[in-house]
Amino acid sequence: MLRRAALIAAKDLRLSVSGGQGLVQAVLLGLLLIFLFSLSKPLGGAISSQAAGAIFWLSSAFGLVLIFNDLFSLEESNGARLGLLSSPVPVHAVWVGKGVAGLCLLLITQIVFLPASIAFLGQSVNGSFRLMVLTVLLADIGLVVLGALLGALSQGQGARESLLSVIIFPLLLPVLLGGITLFGMALSGEDMAEADKWLGVIGAFDGVFSGAGLILFPFVYSGEE
Repeated sequence: MLRRAALIAAKDLRLSVSGGQGLVQAVLLGLLLIFLFSLSKPLGGAISSQAAGAIFWLSSAFGLVLIFNDLFSLEESNGARLGLLSSPVPVHAVWVGKGVAGLCLLLITQIVFLPASIAFLGQSVNGSFRLMVLTVLLADIGLVVLGALLGALSQGQGARESLLSVIIFPLLLPVLLGGITLFGMALSGEDMAEADKWLGVIGAFDGVFSGAGLILFPFVYSGEE
């Protein structure tokens, strides 16, 4: 299954980078949000590290929606989803492949968002850079696990095109709150004693929705249009 998931992820990455619009739109939207929020900071000053973390993760969450809408539309546009369902490829391999591809694309956008947030929002990393990297990796796993599940749910009918953006944000609140708090700690270097608790919250979120994805994705992805 893992080999087939890797093939699906490679195919999606190749199509997304070469012709898909999701990655480009995600980067442009994120940069636009960061720039617009930067206009609220005092002249010559900086906003709080907590607010900078919120802007970074808000940009990432909107980028996630665009990325997974694009990833699942790759099959929907030419009816290839039915081909995948008819093939001997396990349905879980599609979920894992889409998740890996989405994780890679989300990390690419965040490589752009992080220096932009530091530059436009007047931030500097006064805490642990390792904590920041660990937070990004753990939180991104939760984002893509849920994005890969709900991205399949939002495909199939024109009336459901905006479903992903409607239902995903309430479910993402725990991981976004943890990411924002930990980013504030990493940028400011304050309240580092609480970091383990928030990492545990994000890890629990990842575990719960990974299990939910394994159980629910075959029913969601193979549902009738």
